[in-house]
Amino acid sequence: AGSAAAIAAAGLAVKRVLDTPAREYKEGAQVGKEYDAWHDEGILEYYWGEHIHLGYYSDEERAEGYKKKDFKQAKYDFIDEMFHWGTQPIDTSNVKTVLDVGCGIGGTSRYLAKKLLPNATVTGITISEKQVERATQLAKGQDVPNAKFELMDALNMEYPDNSFDMVWACESGEHMPDKTKYVNEMLRVLKPGGRLIIATWCQRDNLDALKASGASEEAMANAYENLVGFTDEEKSRLDFLYREWAHPYFISYEEYARVCERSGMATDITTDDWAQQTIPSWRHSVWAGVYDPWTVFSRPRAWYRTLRDIVTLERMHRAFSDGLLTYGMISCTKK
Repeated sequence: AGSAAAIAAAGLAVKRVLDTPAREYKEGAQVGKEYDAWHDEGILEYYWGEHIHLGYYSDEERAEGYKKKDFKQAKYDFIDEMFHWGTQPIDTSNVKTVLDVGCGIGGTSRYLAKKLLPNATVTGITISEKQVERATQLAKGQDVPNAKFELMDALNMEYPDNSFDMVWACESGEHMPDKTKYVNEMLRVLKPGGRLIIATWCQRDNLDALKASGASEEAMANAYENLVGFTDEEKSRLDFLYREWAHPYFISYEEYARVCERSGMATDITTDDWAQQTIPSWRHSVWAGVYDPWTVFSRPRAWYRTLRDIVTLERMHRAFSDGLLTYGMISCTKK
């Protein structure tokens, strides 16, 4: 009985540790440092490849079983699908300059530059010095001269107004502490007639509950002011998902569209929820490690962090499954 009690107590202690967020967002360079640390570990690039974003799984692939699909290929498929979805209103042959906001180690930037827009110059920006170094190294090694990478804050870009024919932002909005400024800054550097294409993790829209509370609609875009109508349990789940992976907060994809509208710079605004198409990625990433565990086992210092990430991946899967989170796709044309 004593041993059972000790095991139970130890289990509860471990659960308390894993339930307590460990990488809370902080103002400044903290997000960049987190990605620097992930780069140095090597685990993220080893398993996820050059693309630090979710993959795309068709209805047929999900029906057959997501594990039959190559995990890394799913990410290339996502880029193809995002490109097709976001560029339908424009003639892509006229796209000569592209900005990739939150480019990671440049996988998407290089793919756009080499396959989808070979006649364009693609510039990727990130706040991680290690990612700029790795992205540049890979571009040189893969002979992609029309892709370049710069260390830059997406909320305070140094580019002049009307600089790019297309602005691409795949899973960078999650880390932005000011979603309105994030969208407005991308629209600022986009040329008139150019296309903004965003893919980002979002939370369920609750505009009706916010209106009923008497709060301003603009509060929907603000951190922790947009949780009216969520239960205490849902707020707790969101709080963990915010604070475990250095996210200041999420908003709904519907609110991203409203931010575009309020900017006065956007037209032809289109949205969609790709939660179903991307949800296999969460558990598939865990299985990728199960099938090939040596990279984790050979790095004892990364064991604890990897365990935390596995727990968070499952929590993400459940949040997207029950609709607490959505996968927002937002696209618009600059007036």
